[in-house]
Amino acid sequence: DFEKTEMKYDSTGMFHWCPAKSLEDCILDRNQAAMTVLNGHVVVCLFAAPDSPLIGLRNLVMPLRASNFHYHELNHVVIVGNVDYLRREWKMLRNLPKISVLNGSPLSRADLRAVNINLCDMCVILSAKIPSSDDPTLADKEAILASLNIKAMTFDDTIGVLTHNPGGPDALSPLGSPIVMQRRGSVYGTNVPLITELVNDTNVQFLDQDDDDDPDTELYLTQPFACGTAFAVSVLDSLMSTTYFNANALTLIRSLVTGGATPELELILAEGAGLRGGYSTPESLANRDRCRVGQISLYDGPLARFGEGGKYCDLFVSALRGYGMLCIGLYRFRDTSSSCEASSKRFVITNPPADFLLLPTDMVFVLMQFDPGLEYKPNRGEEPKEDNS
Repeated sequence: DFEKTEMKYDSTGMFHWCPAKSLEDCILDRNQAAMTVLNGHVVVCLFAAPDSPLIGLRNLVMPLRASNFHYHELNHVVIVGNVDYLRREWKMLRNLPKISVLNGSPLSRADLRAVNINLCDMCVILSAKIPSSDDPTLADKEAILASLNIKAMTFDDTIGVLTHNPGGPDALSPLGSPIVMQRRGSVYGTNVPLITELVNDTNVQFLDQDDDDDPDTELYLTQPFACGTAFAVSVLDSLMSTTYFNANALTLIRSLVTGGATPELELILAEGAGLRGGYSTPESLANRDRCRVGQISLYDGPLARFGEGGKYCDLFVSALRGYGMLCIGLYRFRDTSSSCEASSKRFVITNPPADFLLLPTDMVFVLMQFDPGLEYKPNRGEEPKEDNS
């Protein structure tokens, strides 16, 4: 049963793990996907032919299954793509929980609506295809088309009204998840959170229709990169250079990029064994106690007092002393005016100066400590037994 799966971790305690599932058990058709109340999930739009080279989807999903998240915090991952290609990738994905596959096309609006793309937390656009042309500009054509297609979509401005009904036989969706109230989704495709992988840096100019950047602008100075909607392989190259000059950066980068994989786990994966389940020992459970990346709002909550013209240095010190959180940057609206023309896009400001003034609409990127939460009881979902002693 989907939600009653006993929570387990891999042999190192670094990632959530589940017994191997067959691909057929995880495939949804369009009707099943539409009937499933998908909300707050991650949609992976994957362009691949049955014989395309493997890109290692496990490296994308594993950080989303890091054990410093609680099981209920894991975003469901829905992959939209060619099922014959995914059959070849599945050996590396079958032990990771909460994954579904829709055998369809990332360019099909019917498939995108079926997976509730307007309600997703993030949509990732990837391509495993080998470019058929020598022209580097065409290397990213499908990924760019998919991005522009989603941005051109419109969605119904409604909120799901299905509520949790623990007693009824129909209280579970096709995936077995309890049906809950949905949050309001994006009405316009331009507001769907997107990140598009590019093979060629210069193709970033085609992602944003309202972007006036010079085509010769470096990738890291363009609007899509600053807003976090474009990712290029060259970014990883620059991260490797950073670790060469600053060994301490590796710990942060490992946390951000790999979800905190350890040398022990990297050796297991390099040998081809894949993720193996392990018994939860005090030593392996201790590996859950590691920092994670979070976003904190300045509109409300414990740090809201800094949102009205406070300084970044005061926020930094208060968050560190009071809550053990290390601020690493801000996520600010591109347009801070309240005009009807204002964009909903945000951009990242890394390590702002000490006297940088904050706004109540800002979000703060932080490294936060692991929250152990309530003790896990493996018999959840069962009726409590009466104790007559």
